[in-house]
Parts: sequence; C-alpha cells; structure tokens
Amino acid sequence: MIRFSAEWILPISDPPIGRGNVTIDDGRIVSVGGREDGEAVALGRVAVLPGLVNAHTHLELSYLRGRIPPASCFLDWVRPMLAARRERSRADAPEILRAAEQAIHYARKTGTSVIGDVTNTLATVPMLRDARMAACVFHELIGFAGINVDEQVAGARKAVNACQPDEELRLSLAPHAPYSVSPALFAAIRRDLTEHGPAVSTVHLGESPEEVELLKTGAGAWRSVLEELGVWNPEWHAPECSPVQYLADLGFLDGSVLAVHGVQFDGADLDRLHALGVTLVSCPRSNRYVGVGSPPLEAFYAMDVEVAFGTDSLASVDDLNVFAELAEARRIAPRVPARTLLRSATLTGATALGFGEDFGSVETGKRALLIAVHVPEGVSDVEEYLVSGIEPSAIQWLASTPNAQLPTPK
Repeated sequence: MIRFSAEWILPISDPPIGRGNVTIDDGRIVSVGGREDGEAVALGRVAVLPGLVNAHTHLELSYLRGRIPPASCFLDWVRPMLAARRERSRADAPEILRAAEQAIHYARKTGTSVIGDVTNTLATVPMLRDARMAACVFHELIGFAGINVDEQVAGARKAVNACQPDEELRLSLAPHAPYSVSPALFAAIRRDLTEHGPAVSTVHLGESPEEVELLKTGAGAWRSVLEELGVWNPEWHAPECSPVQYLADLGFLDGSVLAVHGVQFDGADLDRLHALGVTLVSCPRSNRYVGVGSPPLEAFYAMDVEVAFGTDSLASVDDLNVFAELAEARRIAPRVPARTLLRSATLTGATALGFGEDFGSVETGKRALLIAVHVPEGVSDVEEYLVSGIEPSAIQWLASTPNAQLPTPK
C-alpha cells in the first residue's frame, strides 16, 4: 500500500480536493480525501488526476506526420493523404510500425491512459498490448458499393477475434463515414455489433460541408472523388437530410456509438444525438488543420450532448497530447467551465469507450493509473491551468505500488 499527498487531488467525479491524498493498494485506489495522519509520499505542488482518454485517433497513420500540409478545404487534405497511403502497400512496413509505436509511447508520456484507435489493418493491436495501454480498437470498414457486405463483415469479425481481445484491449467493428459506407454495409455492421454486444462502435460524422452536400443533394465534391476512385454506387440515392438523421434513420446510431467530429451539426442534430445517448468526440485541432473549421463546441455542451475528446491522427495534428486538445477547446469554447472540459477528457471518454468502471476518475475501487501535473507558483485556479496546455515535462505517472512503474516512454 502506498499513499500520496498533493496540493490538489482532482477526482473528476467530485470537486477538487485541496491538500489531499490518495491511497493505492495492489494497483487500485482504496481511499481519496483530505490530509490524514500517517506516512505519505509528498508530491508537493502538483495536481493529481486520472490519466486522460484519447477517444479517437488513427495510430497506423502516424508515419504521415508532417507529410500532409494543412488545407483550406477538406478534400484538399484528403487527396494527398490518400495518395500518400497508396504509396505504402504493406501495413507492416517498418516505417509504419515504428511510427505507431512511437506515437503510443508519446501518448503515454503526455498522460494518456486509454485510447480509442481506428484501424484498417489491426497492425496496432500487438503494440498496444505490449505497451499495456488500455484501448478500444475499432476495425474500420469501408465500402460504398454495397457488394458482398455480409462476407466483408464476417471476414472483419474473424480478424478481430484472431487478435484475442481481453479486458484491457477490446476490439470492435466500425463504419468509416456516410460517404464511404453503403446503407447495406451500415446494416451488416449493426447486425454484427448486436450479435457480439454489448459492443462500442464509432463513425466519422458531420466533419465537412462536402459530406453534408452529398447527403442532401447527391452531388458535389465528394461524389466527384468517389467517381474518380471508381467506387461511386449509381444505385445510391441521397437521403436529402443531415448526416445525423441519415444514420439515425438507418438504425445505426445509439448509445453505444461514438460520433466523431460533428463540425457541421446544427441544433436539430444535437437534439437527436442527446435523445439517442450518442457521445460526440470532438477533435478541434484536426478540424482546423484539414480545413473544415472549428466545431461548435459550446453548442455541444449547451445541448447536453456527452462530449469526449480525441486528437485524430498525426496526419492532421502535430502530436497526440490530449492536454493540447484541451487548450484548443478552451480557445474556441471560453464559456465552458474548465471542470467540464476536464471531465470530457477523462471520465466521459472512458465511459464512452466502455472503460468507465476502471478509468476516468479518482475513485475508490478504480484502477490507479494516475498522473501528477506540476503546477507553477502563482496559479490559484488549478482546473483552468490544466486546460491551458501542459507539456510532457510537467507530467509524471504515479507508481501504483511502491516498487512498480509503467513502461518508460521512449
């Protein structure tokens, strides 16, 4: 058993505790509260909080860091990204694997304890397991033509099962987006999720104006790209509605789904997401990078939608530091309380990914994956400080037993 004392303890599920302590035994939290008599490891002027949750990223794209320039519109980013991916025909190319492994270690170094990773290849599964990173890995499926969807889903399910998922490394199937997945494939994935549930899934939704245009009119830039790629389905008809209504009408959206981005959502979309219990994963730095604009983050919260945060991939963001994502969220949503933003980056994300019982808050019985963030002299509002942007050098992981440490970040 080991007890830590700190200037602040941030349980997340409760208000911050000034000059508090947390006691850990066998990797679990056994008590949280004010200062008690007895021996404790004094951490000094730090804030102790749960490890952060990166609810949406693509680790297998880490090798594209710095190779795809920022764009003023989404498809000006998509085209070179697709071209760069086509240059690497092997998912197990050393460059791809090495970059993904480095990204995982950097995520750990910057305080991340749980990841939602979207993959087309499942190449990241063994490295997440080796790094002992809790993760929900989404095997992403793409197919707009609607051909042989049952066989496609069955093959994906077989590949997922071969990865031998466990309690800390969970795997599921996920559709990519409305412009890349046919109604038949959405339906086949939903059948699979129901059969193998309870299972979490995710989908890119409402990211760009071009997506909205395609669904409303059946025309526009996304149709042109699909035709260029030779994957346009002439039998598909535009639903003439928003992305949220489209997937709700298809029966795909429910409380087990994470809808990622939502930059183009309006009030009716947010009302529907709230009613369905869908968690919205916001990636504001990536949204700005790919040219779709900043998400209406304050509206997300005002409409009582559950919000988590993700970094997206290193193809559209400089790093996988969730604290940097919080700083961008603070910039675009100055009226959202810092405490609310911190909850989104911890407990809301953990719960949405299915890890809420063990991660996301400093509570008795939960896993003791806790970080201590150094707080400079003169800071009085510690929660506001934590959403201002924290560098890796200010973060340390707490040992869950007197002699144990997490793997050292590379």
